[in-house]
Amino acid sequence: MPDNADEPGDYLIAPAPQGPGLTRRVTGRDQTGAEVEIPVVEERPLTIYLNGQEIVTAMTIGDHPRYLAVGFLRNQGMLGDGERVTAIDFDEELETVVVRTALQTSYEEKLRKKTRTSGCAVGTVFGDMMEGLEGLELPQTEVRASWLYTLARKINTTPSLYLEAGAIHGTVLCQGDRPLVYMEDVGRHNAVDKIAGWMFLEDVPPGDKILYTTGRLTSEMVIKTALMGIPVLASRSGFTAWGVEIARQVGLTCIGRMRGKRFTCLAGDARLLRDIDPESVPEEDRKSRRKGAGA
Repeated sequence: MPDNADEPGDYLIAPAPQGPGLTRRVTGRDQTGAEVEIPVVEERPLTIYLNGQEIVTAMTIGDHPRYLAVGFLRNQGMLGDGERVTAIDFDEELETVVVRTALQTSYEEKLRKKTRTSGCAVGTVFGDMMEGLEGLELPQTEVRASWLYTLARKINTTPSLYLEAGAIHGTVLCQGDRPLVYMEDVGRHNAVDKIAGWMFLEDVPPGDKILYTTGRLTSEMVIKTALMGIPVLASRSGFTAWGVEIARQVGLTCIGRMRGKRFTCLAGDARLLRDIDPESVPEEDRKSRRKGAGA
């Protein structure tokens, strides 16, 4: 479970679809009864500890465990701004990550208050989902439609577990028209948490970033993006009404249904500069995302 892999192109971190232990070849039969062998995504448990306290066991593909652990804690409000992480101990055999901080923490009350969400895998938020959004102000940065088209083309053709095996979600941290960090996992929240962990540990500023996801734009995805300080959230998929409502409340630009020439902005349209004629954009190569249709 390495925290780094060979990154193609301009990515700082890119998917490693041929990475060891991420998929398994499984034999079955297709609609005609013919024998087929296909790659199937592996998933395994990872138990996250904060100092001496067990927090959660997540089902994950197993790559970037340290980023996942730190990002999960960060997105649950268990690692605050300025919190100093003194060590991150990963034990592959025990399937555990222990995040150690300079100050001791106690989250028994938060652990008693759980909200089950619509997400896959972890999909759990502790305490009040809206905590931390009051008074939040996201940067009024600009996002160009030309960037969105370029990002979609680059991301959708990047070699990935999605294209290799499906049954996976992807989340990409972007700046302008450049995708920076591309994380995948069986749950879209895990993929977001990996990016949050990377940003926290690398001290990456969020104000000029775009978060792209292959998953639905739900309330929790909107909340996580806003709390990460990222002003723009985009997706190939659709919206939930509550997700749109929260995005409007916090001033997050929320763009969905990004396919080919088309996209829809349901919140934060004032940031969006339509600087390109959609008719000049090539139609999407349907093979680029449908190969992994099992997702």
